[in-house]
Amino acid sequence: MKHKLIIALAATIAVVAFTFSVKAIGDDDTTASSAPTATQLAGTTRVLLTTTFGDIEIALYNETPQHRDNFVKLVNNGTYNGVLFHRVIKDFMVQTGDPDSKNATVDALLGAGGPGYDLPAEIVFPKFFHKRGALAAAREGDETNPEHRSSGSQFYIVTGKRFSEYQLEKMQERILNREKSKIFDELAAKRKADIEMLQAMGDERALKGLESMIAAEAEKIYNETHKDAKPATFTPEQVAAYTTIGGAPHLDGAYTVFGEVVSGMDVVDKIQNVATGNANRPVDDVRIISAKVITAAQ
Repeated sequence: MKHKLIIALAATIAVVAFTFSVKAIGDDDTTASSAPTATQLAGTTRVLLTTTFGDIEIALYNETPQHRDNFVKLVNNGTYNGVLFHRVIKDFMVQTGDPDSKNATVDALLGAGGPGYDLPAEIVFPKFFHKRGALAAAREGDETNPEHRSSGSQFYIVTGKRFSEYQLEKMQERILNREKSKIFDELAAKRKADIEMLQAMGDERALKGLESMIAAEAEKIYNETHKDAKPATFTPEQVAAYTTIGGAPHLDGAYTVFGEVVSGMDVVDKIQNVATGNANRPVDDVRIISAKVITAAQ
């Protein structure tokens, strides 16, 4: 069975609680990303994507060689010529790279296509993160893909939102508690029969007692498995990017970021602002007309 390669929309919904006052990226903000270091981009492969709305130039990181080499292979064999931007969510990202989209009908559901293989994750975090302009690989969800393996061809470009430092702090708390919640859910699943019985009996006191017991056990397991681990925090580089140009910080560390836009974010913004319909597909087709390597890695 094919699965759609989607980017954590559920996580996006979870972040809404922290984005009620976030200013969206405006059309006047056309910078590709926070000032990339010369070390990051020196000697990188550059690819030119000619789209319905204009050109986008991207740099592929040398630190993610399998994704870089695979992308170059697909560019050179014409895989990306004619594919649609099949999933567009304003102030989040634009997704493309599904070979099945080239001749898709208006009502076709897209997002499950690929070259017939996937790639092992190359998550170089926190060095590379989901700032505005980041290029990252789409993938199947965690339930079917716990190793975070990447789609063989589908990718997305982050547009994102700006966040205040306060909002990042609250999001950081959520990230720190995420694993505790996962442990709690796993333990609660093992006590499902007990929980359902107490619910059927209407015994709220016993339910609260069981919840407290499971929470204490989850806390103990978490502390034992993380006693030597450093707490996760946003780096100064992340904070600087997310509070100025914006991005999608809730995706950090879970998807392979393997490049960034170096010019043409104004084109990406035009794409993210198009009208969309079912499954966030643009009402009027937006395509990568052609893709070509303009500078090889050195």
